[in-house]
Amino acid sequence: MVASEIKRQLVIIGGAEDKEGDCQILREFVRCAGGIKARIVIMTAATELPREVGENYIRVFERLGAEDVRIIDTERREDSSSSTALEAIGKATGVFFTGGDQARITSVLKDTELDAAIHKRFSEGIVVGGTSAGAAVMPDVMIVEGDSETNPRMEIVKLGPGLAFLSGVVIDQHFSQRGRLGRLIAALTQQPVVLGLGIDENTAIVVTDNQFEVIGEGCVTVVDDSEVMHSNVDDILKDEPLAVCGAKLHILPQGYKFNLKTRKPILDTRTVVTTVIPAPAA
Repeated sequence: MVASEIKRQLVIIGGAEDKEGDCQILREFVRCAGGIKARIVIMTAATELPREVGENYIRVFERLGAEDVRIIDTERREDSSSSTALEAIGKATGVFFTGGDQARITSVLKDTELDAAIHKRFSEGIVVGGTSAGAAVMPDVMIVEGDSETNPRMEIVKLGPGLAFLSGVVIDQHFSQRGRLGRLIAALTQQPVVLGLGIDENTAIVVTDNQFEVIGEGCVTVVDDSEVMHSNVDDILKDEPLAVCGAKLHILPQGYKFNLKTRKPILDTRTVVTTVIPAPAA
C-alpha cells in the first residue's frame, strides 16, 4: 500500500465510555483495529492501578472479539525501552491509552523508543485511541491541568507537550459534565489559531486524516478562534477575566463530521423532521 492510501485513524474519547452495554465507542475502536483480527495493546501509563484498569479493558476488547489483547505498563521511563513492549507494538493493529493523569503518560513515554515505535506504526496505518487522560495527550500541545466550572482566565489552565498524534488542536475531556468551556478558551488564548475540541463523556471523535466524525451519546464542542476580532489577552494580568469576541462555536452530536483543514462542520445528512404548528383559526 502506498503512503497516500494509508488511513491514519484516531479514536479520541471524552472519558467514562460504556464498558458494560453495547460499548459503541470501544466497539468502533476494535472495528478500526481490524475487528476479530485486531491485536490491541493497552497502555496503562496514566493510571495508578495499571493491572486493574488494564484487565478491565482486556475483558471488554476480548468480549468484542479482538484476536489478541495485552497490557504494556510503563511505570518508569526505562520501561519504555523494553524489548517486550517494543515487540508488542510492532505486532499491534491498535494502541489504546487509558485514563488517569496525562502528565504521567508524557513523563514516562514522550521521546522514548516506545513513543517512536508507536508513531512509526501509526504512520503505517494502525489505529491509536485514548480515553480521558489518554485523549488529552493526543495533540502536540495538551492541557496538563486546569480549573473547571469557571470563567476564562489565563491562570486556570496549564499547557505542556503532548504526544503529537494530532496537530493544530487542543483537547479537553469530560467536557460538559465538568463545565470546562472556560478552561478550553483559556487554553486557546495561549495557543492562537488552534482549534479547541471539548469532548463529552461516553462520546468520541473518530479522526481519519483531516476529518473527524462524532459517535456516542453526548456532543463535541468545537471552538475556533482563528477569526477573533478582539481579545484583551495582551492587556490583562493572569488572574483577570479574558475577553474574546468573534470566536466560532460548533456543537456536534453523533453523526456530524468536521473538516479539520477547512475548519468547517459537515452536516448530518439524516432527514430532519420539522413540526409545523398550524396558525390559529381566524
